[in-house]
Amino acid sequence: MELDSAKKDMLIRQGLKLTHLRLLAALDKTGQISAAAAQIAISQPAASRLLAEIERIVGMKFYQRHPHGVTMNAVGLLLGERARWMLRALDDAGRDIAEISSGQRGSVNIGAVTGPAIELVLPVIREARLLYPDHDITIDVDTSDKLAERLLGGSLDFYLGRVLPGLDASAVNMQLVGDEPVSLIVRKGHPLLGRTNPSLQDCLDYDWVMQPPGGLQRYTVDRYLLDHAYHPPNRVVNTNSLMMMLAIVTRTNAIAPVSRAVADFYAGPDGLTGRIETLPVDHKMAVVPYGLVTLRGYELPAASAEIHRMLLKHLDSQQIEQRAE
Repeated sequence: MELDSAKKDMLIRQGLKLTHLRLLAALDKTGQISAAAAQIAISQPAASRLLAEIERIVGMKFYQRHPHGVTMNAVGLLLGERARWMLRALDDAGRDIAEISSGQRGSVNIGAVTGPAIELVLPVIREARLLYPDHDITIDVDTSDKLAERLLGGSLDFYLGRVLPGLDASAVNMQLVGDEPVSLIVRKGHPLLGRTNPSLQDCLDYDWVMQPPGGLQRYTVDRYLLDHAYHPPNRVVNTNSLMMMLAIVTRTNAIAPVSRAVADFYAGPDGLTGRIETLPVDHKMAVVPYGLVTLRGYELPAASAEIHRMLLKHLDSQQIEQRAE
C-alpha cells in the first residue's frame, strides 16, 4: 500500500539523520546510553542530546531509564530494528561499491555447523570457485547460537544451522533441510572393530571425547543414552575443537560421537588416510533438524544470492537422490 504524500519522508523532513540511526541501533544492542555512545564514538552528553532530538522527531518517548541502563518500549524496539536494517543496507551498498571499484566479482559470508559445512557447503564452494573465481568467500563454522548472533549482527549473509530458543524466530526465515545423524568414530585397529555387532554398552567401557555439556550434540547423545537405559560414559574428555577430538581418537582407544557427514569425510579417502573408522553400532542418534537460515525481509547481495541459489539447487538434487534410493 502506497503512503500518501504527507507521510512520505516524514521522519527525514522532521530532522532524522544517520547519526540518530547509528545511536538507535547501538542503544538497541547495548541497552545502555554510555555503551551506545562509546560504540559510535561520541560522548554520553552528546548521546543524550541526540536521544532528545529523536523523541522530538517521533513525537513520543521510546525508552525508559532504570539503574542498569534503559529499556526500549514498543516504539523504541521498532526504531532500533529499522535502524539496524537501514544501516545494514548502507553497509551492503558500501561493500558492493568497494567490490566494483576493486574489480572483485563479490564477497560472500556463509555460516554453517560442522556437518552441513562438510556435506553441503564444501561441494557448493568447489563449484563456485570454478564458476566465480573472483568471489571472496568466507566460511564461518561454529555452533548455531553463535551463527545466529552473527547473522543478526550483520557479519553473515546466511547460515546452515538451527534456530535455537532465545532467538526471535520472527526475525528469520528457515528452509528446513533435515536432521543430522550422529556416528561414533574410532581409530583404525580399535578393539571394538574386531567384534561382531558391537553394542553401545560395549562402547561405554572406553573413554569418550565429546562436546562439553550444554552443547546441542552433547545433549543429543546424553539424552539418547538415558532414553535407552544406558548410563552416560564415566570417562569423558570435553572439547569443542574437532581437530583436538580427531587427534585424541587417532592416538588412543577413545570414542567420539560426531556428525555422520564428518565421520564419512574423515573415514573416506579424502580424510585422514584410513586412520579413522566408523563403529558399526546400531543406533539412531540424530541432532534435531537444521535448515538454511536467512534474515526475514533482507535482500541478499548479488554474490551471496548466487551462492545461496547454488546451495538450494544442491539441496534439491540431494533430496531427489535420497528419494530414489
